[in-house]
Amino acid sequence: MARSTRAEVAERRQAVLEVAARLFRERGVEAVSVAEVMAAAGLTHGGFYGHFESKEALAAEACGQAFGRACARWESFAADPAGEGFARLLGSYLAAAHRDSPGNGCAGPTFLAEAARDEPGGSVRQAYAAGIRGLAGALERLLPAAVRRRRRERALLALAAMVGAVSIARAVGEDPLSEEILAAVRAELTG
Repeated sequence: MARSTRAEVAERRQAVLEVAARLFRERGVEAVSVAEVMAAAGLTHGGFYGHFESKEALAAEACGQAFGRACARWESFAADPAGEGFARLLGSYLAAAHRDSPGNGCAGPTFLAEAARDEPGGSVRQAYAAGIRGLAGALERLLPAAVRRRRRERALLALAAMVGAVSIARAVGEDPLSEEILAAVRAELTG
């Protein structure tokens, strides 16, 4: 049997990470098996430990990767030539489309419970904290120029409101209250 090149191994590992990040955001880490992740990535269960030490290590790395993508997306809003990046971010984040697609959404709401249940100093909790720091930094840079005082505090407040709103809106489900929550937080943060 031919040996895989480093590039092929890296490609397979990345495929596992992407699938895991999506499935974990959709259903939670505990509800998704390693075998399911590997099958969805088109690989055998036996190959898992060639890529990751444990399911927890996979969860932490998937969490970090999901946050990394969110940070990059948030940073892209800063390039808005009209200076409306913050409003555009709020419009997309606090929207039904984001609420209804956790597998493709921000890791903030979806890994929240996973990180909270992780042991102090656990790898998922550490990845989550690093991700939240990254999003808070991106928000600081996105806040309107008029917001100069207490910029860090305002970014943290906005982040907590955004993640909380999406989390609650998802938990409420199809009840009209869900859309009301998103709209109220969007209006408050925009105004």
